[in-house]
Amino acid sequence: MAEASYAATILGSWASYNKLVSSNDDDWVDRLNHLYTVILLAIFAVFVTGGQYAGNPIECWVPAHFTDAFRAYTKSYCWVKNTYYIPIDTPIPTVKGERSQEELTYYQWVPVILLFMAFLFKFPALIWRMLNGASGINMDKIVTMTADTQYGDLKKRDDTLNHITSYLDRWLNTHKQYRYNIMVRMRQKFYRYFCLCCAKRDGTFLTGLYIFVKLLYVTNVIVQFFLLNAFMGDWYHVYGFEVLEGLTTDRTWTDSARFPKVTMCDFEIRQLANIQTYTVQCVLPINLFNEKIFIFLWFWFVFVAVCTSGNFLFWIWRALVKNSQAAYIKKYLSILDQVRTTEDKKLARRFAEEYLRDDGVFILRLIARNTSDILIGDLILKMFNRFKDKPAIKASRTNDEEGGYMYTSEPDMKK
Repeated sequence: MAEASYAATILGSWASYNKLVSSNDDDWVDRLNHLYTVILLAIFAVFVTGGQYAGNPIECWVPAHFTDAFRAYTKSYCWVKNTYYIPIDTPIPTVKGERSQEELTYYQWVPVILLFMAFLFKFPALIWRMLNGASGINMDKIVTMTADTQYGDLKKRDDTLNHITSYLDRWLNTHKQYRYNIMVRMRQKFYRYFCLCCAKRDGTFLTGLYIFVKLLYVTNVIVQFFLLNAFMGDWYHVYGFEVLEGLTTDRTWTDSARFPKVTMCDFEIRQLANIQTYTVQCVLPINLFNEKIFIFLWFWFVFVAVCTSGNFLFWIWRALVKNSQAAYIKKYLSILDQVRTTEDKKLARRFAEEYLRDDGVFILRLIARNTSDILIGDLILKMFNRFKDKPAIKASRTNDEEGGYMYTSEPDMKK
């Protein structure tokens, strides 16, 4: 029954509209990928679709004896069949195979490829939204509730923070280690250096899942260039450099061979036993917009790739370097004058490493990304006070040795 319930939850999450829109359970680089880039690609797709179906995407110069029906047929055929580009000062090859090598196969499918690219940018966010709930905590609701208290009544704000503190405390207690032996220590050391290994009991589930999703974002934005190379030609990965070189050399916007406006089209007409071959010249007004769109997308993808890769490395560093987590918590506790002595420093480190652990610090970082330093400082202080009031911590504070006791369910359980 539990497995069926979990499967129903997963399937329901697919159909939930809230999974497709923005939320507060990630950072601005994630939203740069799954929200702003998706909106940008969707707008371009709608614009190009309107130009293709509501406008006049192709016009062809046909022989004078063609009737209106022949002209309409020529336009439709050349739009569907593909055209090819031969520079105006270059003779048209007489061999049919040489012409087919210059075919333009992308312009009819631009709206489809833009929407497919938008889906790929959204996919990592869908994975994150569907799977982070398996940790037992509603990330979006926790961050949203905290953010909503920033400008509210002080009494209500304090009550909300107390409620969130109590909820996080129960969640942390539910997933802590109840036994601490050599096998647990070995597993924790393994997870410390391989942060993609997710384990709720070791406090690395959310952190590992989030790092994996970050890796998906990085992989996606790099794969986009290879997809566009396969779709448009092997030249797209250097397209931006070509544009910059043209602008710096000629300082004019010249007609691009990558998105030609004037192309050629071959077609055959069967008349009784005779087959007549025609070659007509066509103009593609839609390429005027396609060119600008894909130039912008090249530079946009480079910007997104740099931001996403840097952000991924930053989160990897945060996950692997445990001192950064203790330092992050100590920073706020020091600002609030909670770290005065060496014992306070040791207690703050235990608070970060034994009580909050990777996932607890990760949640606090996400809350900080979507709220303010004042609010996250108040929340950390409330959680720190709750931590100090625990019987296991009160009993162990008389011991001055570094990490003299391990925070577990049993107050007298030592390392």
